[in-house]
Amino acid sequence: MLPETIELQVVTPERHVLQESVQAVEIPGKEGYLGVLPGHAPLITELGIGILTYHKGSQARYLTVIHGYAEVLPGRVIVLAEVSERAEEIDLARTLAAHERAQAEIARASAGDAEWRQASFALQRAMVRQQAATRGGAGAGAQEPGSSAS
Repeated sequence: MLPETIELQVVTPERHVLQESVQAVEIPGKEGYLGVLPGHAPLITELGIGILTYHKGSQARYLTVIHGYAEVLPGRVIVLAEVSERAEEIDLARTLAAHERAQAEIARASAGDAEWRQASFALQRAMVRQQAATRGGAGAGAQEPGSSAS
């Protein structure tokens, strides 16, 4: 009989981001998203830039993941990411400002040069952070555009 949950661990060089028993995980692999359920065949995959979604009960929760590796075993998923943060930790206002700065830098830079590549990476990161924050609840001090503080 297969287990009903898998142990999910997400770690970066700076901190231990998450350790929870979950029902399912969707991992942003370099070549696309990978769905993992309990009992999944073992594998190791390279991570891209994206949103890791995990399901606990009837609730979906979100983390950003930027580069690294994931090891999948039948009862455990270990994500070793360069950068990762929970959706609720993200300050949406800062993320929107970073998005605008990156777009301006891309417009100024020559396509393909180092400055352009760096700005493209910053834009990708800002977009993923924005998506995670709006799906999972923006962090302290953050608001979605057009909303007003109570």
